[in-house]
Amino acid sequence: MGCIACLVGIGLAKTGYLMGPVGWWLSLTGLILSFRKHRLAALFWVICFGLTLGWCRGSEYMHKLAQYEDLQFQKITIIGRATEDATYGRTSQLTFNVSDIVVDDGQRLRGTIQVSGFGERAVFQGDQMEISGKLYPGYGAEQGRLSFAQFSLTDRKPSFVANVRRKFAAGMQSTVPEPLASFGMGLLIGQRANLPEGVKKDLRRVGLTHIIAVSGYNLTVILMASQRVLGKRSKRLSILFSFGLMAVFLLLAGSSASIVRAAIVSMLSITAGYYGRTFKPVALIMLAGAITGMARPFYVWSDLSWYLSFLAFFGIMMVAPLLALRLKPRLRESVIIMVFLESLSAEIVTLPFILYTFGQMSLVNLLANVLITTLVPLAMLLGVISGLAGMFASGLAGWVAWPARTLLTYMLDTAHVLAHIPHIFIENLGFTMPQMIFVYALVASMVWLLGIKTKASGHGKITDRDKVKIRGIGT
Repeated sequence: MGCIACLVGIGLAKTGYLMGPVGWWLSLTGLILSFRKHRLAALFWVICFGLTLGWCRGSEYMHKLAQYEDLQFQKITIIGRATEDATYGRTSQLTFNVSDIVVDDGQRLRGTIQVSGFGERAVFQGDQMEISGKLYPGYGAEQGRLSFAQFSLTDRKPSFVANVRRKFAAGMQSTVPEPLASFGMGLLIGQRANLPEGVKKDLRRVGLTHIIAVSGYNLTVILMASQRVLGKRSKRLSILFSFGLMAVFLLLAGSSASIVRAAIVSMLSITAGYYGRTFKPVALIMLAGAITGMARPFYVWSDLSWYLSFLAFFGIMMVAPLLALRLKPRLRESVIIMVFLESLSAEIVTLPFILYTFGQMSLVNLLANVLITTLVPLAMLLGVISGLAGMFASGLAGWVAWPARTLLTYMLDTAHVLAHIPHIFIENLGFTMPQMIFVYALVASMVWLLGIKTKASGHGKITDRDKVKIRGIGT
């Protein structure tokens, strides 16, 4: 309840009513005085504390972002550092994001700005750029955008991580032809800018865009592999190795909303498991939401991927286990059945929000998940082998990469065939806000009734074996 109140407070800060720290201190005092003495009073002060804490954080962030309002629709010159390698957009402009922004008058700006323009042949992560253009309001997690800007390089500080990622991508491209190489990089670290529009369209029509986005699924596969290899030998070594892999993945894949959420959830789950504890799914979801929301209130205000990530997580961690417990134990051993249940659960929970936001849906999403998503872990492993072969053993790389080429070809061809089935992609199905709320009320009622029925029928709690089968920590 405290985490939910914190997220509500962050959302209320967007209204423009600023809150100082006085309310936060008052609620904290009330919480300390009532804690472990009066449960209802403590619950009240927990809610007040979370609400005021989130509101204060959101107010502070709003105050700092107010600087953008004075600069919007004006031509400005800034100096910023590129947060990613630039890619060519639809209008042949180089597109990248910058942070550590300083305006020409010395004013520093928080957040990130999306830049599209001309002036350099290539921009790499870590490059310091001088950019001139008209500032417009940003989309999603960007606080602003500069279109048709002019920019020039002022300082180049190559990042070790970025260099390794470029060499790995070059190794992948030398062993696997396009668009298979770009698709493989999308599976591994969410790099999808180089994918042809035709491939992106096929994946969108079959509802598989998430497999080439930076998502927790990639992180989950990596962590599950490390747990299987080291979990039985040394618990301490296993957790240290898992945290190391998590840090490397964050460095390579970036810090999008979904991957940060997955990292937090995975870290909390692994730490709890180390001490023989487990998190209740709702508490884990809300705690991860509060942590990410406090870190970047913009997630709560306008980042659609943040909402979709948590909705899918709720479906997989709450709905899928309840459905799985209605099956016979031998059916829960089937990977195909569990992937179908997870996909169905995520589809049930995210579909109302997708219809409200985008107004579109795919009728072959579940089939595509069963035929393609089940092979993503193997494709990731073979992709890593192919990229490393291209980096260090170019003479044998062609033979080593043959399995990856075969599997990636099957996945893209299957998506292409499914995408061209007539009338499987429906558009212009816009939901209104009341309709979305009504559908989510039905979903919540279904989950509540399933939970009550599960307890009444004596199915009991989900075992550790079931938790391994229901792979929901990072999807």
